[in-house]
Amino acid sequence: MPLRRIKEGVYYVGALDWDRRMFDELIPLPQGTSYNSYFIQGTEKNALIDTVDPEKTYELLNNLHELDLKIDYIVANHAEQDHSGSIPILLDEYPDSLVVTNPKCRELLKNFLFIADDKFKTIEDRETLSLGDKTLEFIYTPWVHWPDTMVTYLSPYKILFSCDFFGSHIANSELYAHNIDEIHSAAKKYYAEIMMPFRSMIKKNLLKLSEVDISMIAPSHGPLYSSPQDILDSYQEWTSDETSNLVVIPYVSMHGSTKTMVEFLVNSLIKKGLNVKPYNLAQIDLGDFLSSLVDASTLVIASPTVLTGPHPLTVSNTYLINILRPKLKYVAIIGSFGWGSRMEDIIKTELSNLKVEYLDSISIKGLPSKEDLDKIDYLADQILEKHR
Repeated sequence: MPLRRIKEGVYYVGALDWDRRMFDELIPLPQGTSYNSYFIQGTEKNALIDTVDPEKTYELLNNLHELDLKIDYIVANHAEQDHSGSIPILLDEYPDSLVVTNPKCRELLKNFLFIADDKFKTIEDRETLSLGDKTLEFIYTPWVHWPDTMVTYLSPYKILFSCDFFGSHIANSELYAHNIDEIHSAAKKYYAEIMMPFRSMIKKNLLKLSEVDISMIAPSHGPLYSSPQDILDSYQEWTSDETSNLVVIPYVSMHGSTKTMVEFLVNSLIKKGLNVKPYNLAQIDLGDFLSSLVDASTLVIASPTVLTGPHPLTVSNTYLINILRPKLKYVAIIGSFGWGSRMEDIIKTELSNLKVEYLDSISIKGLPSKEDLDKIDYLADQILEKHR
């Protein structure tokens, strides 16, 4: 993205990555992403807030060369390389600059990028740094989503440079989040994929930030929020203990038995007035699936057996659910087998992180009979009663 002015002496100098389709070889990026970096010009000192992924360093340098100003401080809010990867090149380009960060981030940067000790200026929580007519305040926000993460607050403009907090994976030529529905969907996926395991810590950090007067949020991925209350309210909702009237059903079917069970359950739940989202794991949009888990009440895992255990797609999906720890209330396990099954015990063991109530499991041999379908209908009644 070209150089963009945000406020007097505050500039966007980051980069868009229109073509990137995978993050960490795990997270799909159907709309690409951005690496947001910000330059702040003060009357006495200048600061750069975060850098960009190493593949986009040349775009960052082009924007900085266009400004043609010195850099005194490079603020590292987080050590992950999509934010920090350009720091070594910037230190070569601007040899008098110092990397400003917290102790945990400093140690990670030393390990990741081999930055020398004398290139750091280490700050503490709520410490401030004067640029002359502008002041930076550093606020520790650990586990959003790494232990080293912090945010930087700029006075007098009341801008919060929030790093991964409130981010979204989307490449967009608009600097600000004008299409709030599109951005809300991308931000919810981002929360589900990255932030959801740390929900309790994020709640504490939201409370901490509630003491700060914020007029704009400038994250490290996705557009900026010139009206930040929408995204703040969304995070309050996503991190709350409240769940919605939603049943999510990830399933696999090899010979049609499990699919028949799922289709019957879906129709039964809909007739009873519940919201249902089935996901075929063989052709899943991972972002959509994880986003649905942010506020779902019930998860029904449906799988055939492979050598008495769950299908491998079910196993990998269950592992992901377990480490992301959504705020589910209820889980049920249904599926089919040919000659034997240990699926229920294996899946329950794999979901050890979840604090949920297990509903009746249904395991059938071969195609479901009328009696089997009656059991599925009864499971739908159980779910309806729990949601009430």
